[in-house]
Amino acid sequence: MIREFDYENLPVVDIVNEIIVDAIKKNASDIHFDPTEKGLRIRMRIDGLLVDYSKAPTTVQKNMITRIKILAGMNITESRLPQDGAIKNELAGYDLDLRVSSLPISDGEKIVIRILDYSMSLKGLDKIDFTEENLALVNSMISTPNGIILITGATGSGKSTTVYSMLQQLNKPETNIITVEDPVEMKIEGINQVQVMAEIGMTFGAALRSILRQDPNIIMIGEIRDDETARIAVRASITGHLVLSTIHTNNSLNTIERLLDMEVERYLLGSALEGIISQRLARRLCNHCKKPQKATDYEKSVIKKAIGIDVEEIYVPVGCDECIGGYKGRIAIHEVLKINQDIRDAITSNMPKKDFRLLVYDKAGVSTLLQDGLKKVVAGYTSFEEILKLIDINEDYVGEETDDLKATLMGKIPNNNDIQAENESKEENPVKTKKRKKSENKKEDIEVLEL
Repeated sequence: MIREFDYENLPVVDIVNEIIVDAIKKNASDIHFDPTEKGLRIRMRIDGLLVDYSKAPTTVQKNMITRIKILAGMNITESRLPQDGAIKNELAGYDLDLRVSSLPISDGEKIVIRILDYSMSLKGLDKIDFTEENLALVNSMISTPNGIILITGATGSGKSTTVYSMLQQLNKPETNIITVEDPVEMKIEGINQVQVMAEIGMTFGAALRSILRQDPNIIMIGEIRDDETARIAVRASITGHLVLSTIHTNNSLNTIERLLDMEVERYLLGSALEGIISQRLARRLCNHCKKPQKATDYEKSVIKKAIGIDVEEIYVPVGCDECIGGYKGRIAIHEVLKINQDIRDAITSNMPKKDFRLLVYDKAGVSTLLQDGLKKVVAGYTSFEEILKLIDINEDYVGEETDDLKATLMGKIPNNNDIQAENESKEENPVKTKKRKKSENKKEDIEVLEL
């Protein structure tokens, strides 16, 4: 429902304030002000999806953008260059902590306001959707005196929430914790937090080199962005420090490959890496209107193949006054890998990717993002469709050991008649089958990938 404002009579100051307050009430993460030829399009990102909120006429467009830039402490006379700002204030009983970004586009200046919400971080690790098994693994990781723990995922997947939850649990009087962040998102009493300022030479690398002389027990790096930061972080973790950081990758295996691409020595990574937490966010079903529905053959087959559970019904979204399209809020989906000695040896010895995948997901028993998500579908927290949207079948499922599940996910579920026909074909043409098998093996030898 598009909201209408009386732009002719209401002051722009009041309208901007009302938009910000309304976004907070709707639990939006971002507010977008998009200039167009016909006016200013205003949208909000709610539960990960952008929805239209209002439209301002061209007569007030410039004044509205200027008002936001004034609040954020930005230069209102500069409209040709991107700018960053922040709003920290109290408005209508809400303590605002907003990040503001401006970007010059063809129709004017686009403004995005990021609404920072630390409520989940303050609740603790046991409140951010880890299963009991994964929570035990995470607690085991952060109890180690040294090593590096990485939280991975796309932008906006809740990595900062997880890192801050860990810091809250580790924050004790006898522990010296120092963070290097860009920007410092959440101030925590008892923790020394350093703001990166690249324009004056205070980069992640420069800050880390100084931090190591500050007698830290625990170091948190906001994000590993370059080779230098990656190498310093890994070396810090093997000299008696526990290092927490984030990195943009899809899953555990990709994270290890990325670090090796950043020229981190293989033997150092094998000994330093303590654990990897990969996560994504799915929309949470509304508790007021969700309803059980008989599962389709496809849903039953995927759930059975992935997590070995027989289901007859699963919950689906409905939609009511309390939610948007049957969803309200979001839930985190995790893949938690705790590094054991076999995995350390595999990293150091450059084990082929196919064998490494088997070691991680079969022998180490790591629950994939799909498996963790489907467990939450069976529990009624989210929908089957939401989980499938998070999974990249071609990226996450490669290799013969996952071909069966991959085929099921793609809807290619073999029935008994198909299997029987294939077997009969092999019996009729044994020579042809043998030749094809030899050809496949040859191809497989060529395509072996190494970490």
